[in-house]
Amino acid sequence: MSTGDEQRGAGGPGRLYVVATPIGNLGDITLRAVETLRGADRILAEDTRRARALLGHLGVGGKPVDRFDAHASEADAARAAARLAAGESIAFMTDAGTPVVSDPGTALVRAAAAAGARVVAIPGPSAVMAAVSASGLVTGGFRFLGFLPRGGRERREALALATATKEAVVLFESPRRLRETLAELAERMRGRRAVIARELTKVHEEILSGTVEELAAIEREWLGEITLVLGPAEVSPEGARPSDEELDARIDRELAAGRRAKHIAEELSVELGLPRREIYARAVARRGAGRA
Repeated sequence: MSTGDEQRGAGGPGRLYVVATPIGNLGDITLRAVETLRGADRILAEDTRRARALLGHLGVGGKPVDRFDAHASEADAARAAARLAAGESIAFMTDAGTPVVSDPGTALVRAAAAAGARVVAIPGPSAVMAAVSASGLVTGGFRFLGFLPRGGRERREALALATATKEAVVLFESPRRLRETLAELAERMRGRRAVIARELTKVHEEILSGTVEELAAIEREWLGEITLVLGPAEVSPEGARPSDEELDARIDRELAAGRRAKHIAEELSVELGLPRREIYARAVARRGAGRA
C-alpha cells in the first residue's frame, strides 16, 4: 500500500499515475488502481462522464476530474506538467484498458517526465493481453499494430506489414470494417490461423478461431469491440525470396483483383522485402504500361 507521502512525492515533484481501468467487467479493477485513484489530488480522463461513473462505482469522490483526450493541446499537457512540478499527484485514465496503448496519453507522459515528475504505471486490464492469452496462437513474441488505418496508402502498407510479419500479430478493428479487413487478409495470407476476440470480459464475450479464410466467410453483423489475433506465419528459409514465377503469379492475382501497379508495388515491397521499383516494373510489364 502506498502512503500519502509516496503518493505526493514526499515534498518534491508530484507523480503521474497511468491507471489501467476495466475494458468491460468492472470486477477487473485492481486494488492498487482503486487506492491510486483515491489518493490522487487530481484525475485526468479521456471522457469525464465515463470516468465519474466509474469513480462513483468505486466510491471515489471529491476530486477534480479534468478532460485529457486525443485532442488535448500542448497547453493542456503543459498545464498538467506545471501541477506535477508543483507537487500534485495526478491519476490519468482512459475510457477502458491501459492508457497510451492505442489510447491518448503519450504527450502527457512526455510532459510529466520533462517536468521531473515520476511516471508510475498502474497495470491492469488490457484487450491486447486478454486476446493474446485466450487465442492459443502466441507462443513467443508478437507485433501489435493498434487500429488499422481506415484507407489509402497507410492502410495498404499496414496490411502488407501484417502479412510480412512472421510472428503473431494483434490489431484492433472497427466492427463496421471487420469483414472487409478479413477479406483483404484472406487474399494475402491463406491458411494463416486467426482469432476474433469480441467484447472481451463483457456479457457477450466471444472467441472465434479458424483460418483467415474461414473467418472471412462468416456472414453476420459484427458488433462491439474487436481484437484480432493472427497466428505466426510459416517461416521461409532465411534470405529466400520468391522465384520469378511465384512473384509474377502473385502480381497477376493482385492485377486480377483490380489493384493498380503502384499499389501492388507498395504492398509487396513491404511484405516481401523487395525493391518497390522492381515490383512496379514487373507489374507494369505484365499489365501493360498504358493501363498501369
